[in-house]
Amino acid sequence: MRKKVLVTGGCGFIGANFVRIALQSRPEWEIVNLDKLTYAGNLANLKDIQDKPNYHFIHGDICDQELVQKLFRDHAINTVVHFAAESHVDRSITGPEAFIQTNIQGTFVLLETARKEWLENTNGISEHRFLHVSTDEVYGSLGETGYFREDTCYDPRSPYSASKASSDHIVRAYHHTYGLPTLLTNCSNNYGPYQFPEKLIPLIMNNALTGKPLPVYGDGKNVRDWLYVQDHCEAILEVIERGTLGESYNIGGHNEKQNIEIVRLLCDMLDEKVGPCHTGKPRRDLITFVTDRKGHDRRYAIDAGKIEAQLGWTPKFTFEQGIDKTVDWYLENREWLEGVMDGSYQQYYQTMYGNR
Repeated sequence: MRKKVLVTGGCGFIGANFVRIALQSRPEWEIVNLDKLTYAGNLANLKDIQDKPNYHFIHGDICDQELVQKLFRDHAINTVVHFAAESHVDRSITGPEAFIQTNIQGTFVLLETARKEWLENTNGISEHRFLHVSTDEVYGSLGETGYFREDTCYDPRSPYSASKASSDHIVRAYHHTYGLPTLLTNCSNNYGPYQFPEKLIPLIMNNALTGKPLPVYGDGKNVRDWLYVQDHCEAILEVIERGTLGESYNIGGHNEKQNIEIVRLLCDMLDEKVGPCHTGKPRRDLITFVTDRKGHDRRYAIDAGKIEAQLGWTPKFTFEQGIDKTVDWYLENREWLEGVMDGSYQQYYQTMYGNR
């Protein structure tokens, strides 16, 4: 069966990288990209593939049940890769309602549509897949030792992680209750091209290049496991094609780093690649410690042994390789970064599609 894939949130950071990688490595797939184009969705992220005959962009909301149902029927969707989500912890603290609406209600609409469209399919759904992309933040916070496993109890600490935990549970319930062919992945911190500059690495890149302060929460010793986005996307492809239905898979990069380590490394890399900042001083002088975020989890670390043992997936890129590629991409795409920072990227949709 030819895969006809609905990708939600395909203009976001991970979604856009996935769409590009999927079309390159699976040219027989047809991909329908449904994106609301909120602040983190950037149509320009996919301008190089927008004219491919097997790629279709739809501007819309995953909470719009009528639209979602129409897409399932018009494109005979047999695979869903669900990235669309409000995903920034800080924003969930100041405005949690959008996270409840998109991350919980939106996931429900997709699941319910798949249930109605697929389970009534008289030709069977043995090749159908619904993959829900989630986060390691649903597990809560670790101490100095230990790792998140797929059987780790959920303990979300922010409105964002709570909304993702809820959607994870709903996905599992639809498999166990209705037999929907679901898969679930929980990933660690992604980094790479096209990441919206509210996240640590592109934020530090932009500020360091423009001589602005480099804000670091608390003492900067919060630990995250870093995963290069290409590795993540290739893992998702493996799960879609070979994962066991109803199962979840942790996807991690085996790269635990303190936030302050990342910031100092980026400063040193930029000093080496483009020279010191306009003051003539090293960029480390721009580091500014700020009041810690509310409920800031101390450490995340993923045990990705299950996906390695069952599907043979391991990251291709070391952190050193991935961060070098990432820094070079942002240096080579300063226009993209500047367009996001000044808001002009939001005009791209009107330029391309007008009022259609």
